Amino acid sequence: MSSSVTGPDRGAPATKHRPFAAGWTVFAAVMLVLGGILNLLQGISAIAKDDLVVVTRDYTFSFSTSAWGWIHLILGIVIVLAGLALFSGAVWARVVGIALAVLSMIANFLWLPHYPVWSVVLIAVDAFVIWALCVGTSRRAD
Repeated sequence: MSSSVTGPDRGAPATKHRPFAAGWTVFAAVMLVLGGILNLLQGISAIAKDDLVVVTRDYTFSFSTSAWGWIHLILGIVIVLAGLALFSGAVWARVVGIALAVLSMIANFLWLPHYPVWSVVLIAVDAFVIWALCVGTSRRAD
């Protein structure tokens, strides 16, 4: 029986400690912070100037625009904080980021009659965030 060692095992997972996020996680963090800031602006505009928001009649979900503004404002603050936490690369921040992106998608879907284009843009941003956070995080040390 003969064995030869030619170098490190190329198939072994990298065990090197990486304190910061990289790749798709950084993309998701930036997009989450962007989406949170846009939610903040959306909330502020709904709270400050109710006449800027188009109010439709007979919509299934009838909240006042001020209530929607507070929902988007609080959600935006939490989303920005989660996006900043994603830069650490922690697994809990990825899970929280996905959950908040889903909540943001739902809130913006319900907000569609008031700001249709803005809501569609934020839904797309949230979809990119969810995709980027669900992509595999395995990296090879070459």
